[in-house]
Amino acid sequence: MALALEFLLQTPLNAIFPGPLNFGNGKPAIPVLNDQTLPKFLESARVDKTVDRNDTRLRLFSGTANHALSQEIAWYMGLELGKINIKRFADGEIYVQLQESVRGCDVFLLQPTCPPANENLMELLVMIDACRRASAKNITAVIPYFGYARADRKTQGRESIAAKLVANLITEAGANRVLACDLHAGQSMGYFDIPVDHVYGQPVILDYLASKTICSSDLVVVSPDVGGVARARAFAKKLSDAPLAIVDKRRHGHNVAEVMNLIGDVKGKVAVMVDDMIDTAGTIAEGAALLHEEGAREVYACCTHAVFSPPAIERLSSGLFQEVIITNTIPVAEKNYFPQLTVLSVANLLGETIWRVHDDCSVSSIFQ
Repeated sequence: MALALEFLLQTPLNAIFPGPLNFGNGKPAIPVLNDQTLPKFLESARVDKTVDRNDTRLRLFSGTANHALSQEIAWYMGLELGKINIKRFADGEIYVQLQESVRGCDVFLLQPTCPPANENLMELLVMIDACRRASAKNITAVIPYFGYARADRKTQGRESIAAKLVANLITEAGANRVLACDLHAGQSMGYFDIPVDHVYGQPVILDYLASKTICSSDLVVVSPDVGGVARARAFAKKLSDAPLAIVDKRRHGHNVAEVMNLIGDVKGKVAVMVDDMIDTAGTIAEGAALLHEEGAREVYACCTHAVFSPPAIERLSSGLFQEVIITNTIPVAEKNYFPQLTVLSVANLLGETIWRVHDDCSVSSIFQ
């Protein structure tokens, strides 16, 4: 009895109850699953060879940007997060000290560069430097959300390409490898002079949508802009080869979009809008309004990264969407929960990828 009580006290609720949890605050969440009940897309992709879950050469350290996700990843991997001291001086300078030896270790630093982007990016750089100076054998920066990814090209004169600058900073700080999730543009991998493992959050969302009772003949996948057509087409192919529609828009400035036209038929359909991120939700909200005007029965919004800059919450909770499906690459503040929001965990996906990188196994086979 004592052992059973200790198990219940120490085990997360989402490891005990197999179904989605609802915390009563408008935030349904998909639990982190153990390795006996992997999501469908991981069941056939699980590493075949037995891994040493007590490998002392593998170390996980978490920054402060998304500690909850880091804990979920560590729990999935059967490891403990490494001890690290991260603090700010009075003037805002960041101080990092590893509180255990990493000499000769394969170190994974878990830190998205989400808002506040500059603070979290600098924290990641200082963490990398601390590991390099502590003689870590390999340092992998695990970046669930890569900030500055939208500044990946020059669209006007005298613009910076900040994505390349940030890639250089991470490399020069001492990282040997980057593990990123759903980069804004896949070609951003070329900005790094070190290996980049690029994983996708789409399988997690697809796994969830497959559990819903939506007739495949009623589905249509919608790209909120022309630039996201390739992403939406790949999503549609895996979602029962659903038809594709495209929202044609013209942007007049950053975070300002004007919807112009709809390419495709959505009348009487369940429209699933797919994007890599939702920032102010201007693009996706205007697109949803157009879909309703064109006769869509229901509209779902799906994205990997929920940046949710104001006034995103007001737009997303305005009644345009049947459900807004996101992942936890970026933590969502409790004040930003609303009834239509569903948060899916990518901890299993990132944890499995970390094992594969550490064991020199294929990462791409997870998605095949």
